[in-house]
Amino acid sequence: MLYSQRNQLIETLDDCTLLAIVGPTASGKTELALRVAAAIPAEIICADSRTVYKGLDVGTAKPSAFEQSQVPHHGLDIVTPDQTFSAAEFQRYAQQWIADIRKRDKLPIIVGGTGLYVEALLYDYQFGQPIDQERREVLEGMTLEALHKYCVLNNIELPENYKNRRYVIRAIERAEAAAPQGPTKSQQLPPQSRLIGLNPGSDALRARITARAQAIFNGNVIEEAKRAASQYGWGAPGLSGNIYPIIKQLIRGELTQEQAIEQFITSDWRLAKRQRTWWRRDEHIQWYE
Repeated sequence: MLYSQRNQLIETLDDCTLLAIVGPTASGKTELALRVAAAIPAEIICADSRTVYKGLDVGTAKPSAFEQSQVPHHGLDIVTPDQTFSAAEFQRYAQQWIADIRKRDKLPIIVGGTGLYVEALLYDYQFGQPIDQERREVLEGMTLEALHKYCVLNNIELPENYKNRRYVIRAIERAEAAAPQGPTKSQQLPPQSRLIGLNPGSDALRARITARAQAIFNGNVIEEAKRAASQYGWGAPGLSGNIYPIIKQLIRGELTQEQAIEQFITSDWRLAKRQRTWWRRDEHIQWYE
């Protein structure tokens, strides 16, 4: 975002009681949130299904220790990699922090790329009942192509490993469990709230994704993955997506590091495109490049 645009945005936040910043991965959401917090007393709530996991810092591109020291961050390191964390759990967690931050006369800033986390909070989703076994059997009887078509028709975000039937089925189950019941999803943003979207041009976003991938591999992501896998196993929920399956192949000698980096860039680029599609449906977002 241009300097002048950022200043204009900050000037409009005087009466704002909740700010949400969304957009594709690597679009600069955290950077913008930090700059807003430097001008307005604020705290950040991360709405990212990757960064909720303890011990997975490098591979999930969590805000750095320095960034966290500048502005209080919440939504990080909530569960261990062997645990799941649902959108309903995030909703309850974030609602408590929003109330707490407001009590201290600060602005809560929701920063996230996980669409369901953010929407569950902003639009007050009322969550359904846990998944039943009969529904799972129906999904397991569908072909992968049929599952993909079902996701498209029902605006369900495909998982990163969208060629894996098990992951696609779990994505559908999570979305259906989180689906609002009838009119219980609000159609409007909460009063005095703002929803900002960052959407850099494709070339700029691709360059940012590439640079971040290089930085992650220059960090200790391999050691981080080995440590977590030895403690929780590669099948743990926290290690089943994002960069970690790629690191697993690298460790086993199935990929060179150069190939692993390229696969991760491709994976994150696909994620960015899915996130763009997800947020494009929301007419309340004010978009900035």
